[in-house]
Amino acid sequence: MAPLVALTLMEGLRTQDSPKEVLEEENTSITMPRRFGLSEVVLKQIQRLERDVKRKRRLSDSELGALFRLVIRRPDAAEVFFAVGEDLAARVAPRTHFQRFVPVRLQYGLARRRTRKALRTLFGRRLGDFAPELFALEGRGLIFVRSDPGGGVCELLTGFCQQVVRNVTGGSERVVHDLCEGRDDAVCRWSMTQVQTIKAINPVTRGSLDRLAEVDPGAAPARNRLPEKGAASAS
Repeated sequence: MAPLVALTLMEGLRTQDSPKEVLEEENTSITMPRRFGLSEVVLKQIQRLERDVKRKRRLSDSELGALFRLVIRRPDAAEVFFAVGEDLAARVAPRTHFQRFVPVRLQYGLARRRTRKALRTLFGRRLGDFAPELFALEGRGLIFVRSDPGGGVCELLTGFCQQVVRNVTGGSERVVHDLCEGRDDAVCRWSMTQVQTIKAINPVTRGSLDRLAEVDPGAAPARNRLPEKGAASAS
């Protein structure tokens, strides 16, 4: 397990609990001691994990699970995990620009490949398989549910998948965790609910969208409809 996952989690806690405005010379660990993300415990974890990243030390599942459980108790746990997933995607699969010039289906094929490769790098194993759709990842017995039978940790992968897709396409797609073993479903599943809306559409991409609409009218966006805003719901 790459220590970057745990480091991003601890940094996410610190960001979540940091005040929007800080007075000059204010020591937030003293003035806001009840915010766990600003505590000495989290600070020491961040410093240790930064060293682990530099040394390329791998973490065990139990070590990462223990950190997950620090967050699970929080009422905003799903929000934290989702944001951590977005941050991880920004670090390991950052936005590029050439994809906008290739057909839509090729873009989503690239998003699937980047997701699969990044998850293997981060977690040291293959996490699930993609269903035969534009973007739908499914898996059983994943570390997220093992760490949190309630399924809250699964939102980390929701944020991760959504950000990878957006980084590849430049669109505003939404990924949701529509099936979860923590909710007694057979698998955990993360699927895309909205195909990107392209403002400046080149002929190649427009042709791909039109062909997609012919095959599956519900999969292609209305040409004049603005992309829907929103974040994944909690598991």
